[in-house]
Amino acid sequence: MVVDARDWARSLYAELEVDRAIASKLREASIAGDLARWTQALTDLVAQSLRELGLEVAAKGHPCRVLPVARKEYLALDLAAFPGAGGTWRFPAAVCELENSASDDVVAYALWKVLCIRHALRVVFCYRTTRADASSLVASLADRVVGAMAPPDRERLSADTLVFVGSRSESETFPYGFFQAWCLNRNLGRFEAFAWQQ
Repeated sequence: MVVDARDWARSLYAELEVDRAIASKLREASIAGDLARWTQALTDLVAQSLRELGLEVAAKGHPCRVLPVARKEYLALDLAAFPGAGGTWRFPAAVCELENSASDDVVAYALWKVLCIRHALRVVFCYRTTRADASSLVASLADRVVGAMAPPDRERLSADTLVFVGSRSESETFPYGFFQAWCLNRNLGRFEAFAWQQ
């Protein structure tokens, strides 16, 4: 099972509308620049959005018992989501890294990590103070990480790769203007604006 990127994004934004407590925590942490609190609120939000799609989630604060070995994290990924009932080994349907580092290299590592998982929706969340910083970061990720992949390897990725960048400068338009989202164009090897509402 692979999660459809648009279905998941709609679930994410619907959850922001429904769960005002999570939305408020995320917005306040963003405005304050409290990235530890931002990561915690974002983890809860993403976990709930994936549960709404019928998946079991493993993340910090969200233990998963669907695999034979119960864990809060698998494969050193911040969040992994799995289909179906427990008891057997299965592969993740979605994986996420929630990176609050200001270092472009650390965000690049997070992207590289999720790209190592071939058959799952791959999402990297990160934070930059301004929208301009977000755009330059995503261009750098395409150049440095995606550009390092051979075209045949890139084309074999069987699900979408998304980068969501939260930005304090757009907090007044929360939730819809708060995140900028890009989707990897596997053929061209670059990130393009992610039109999740279509």
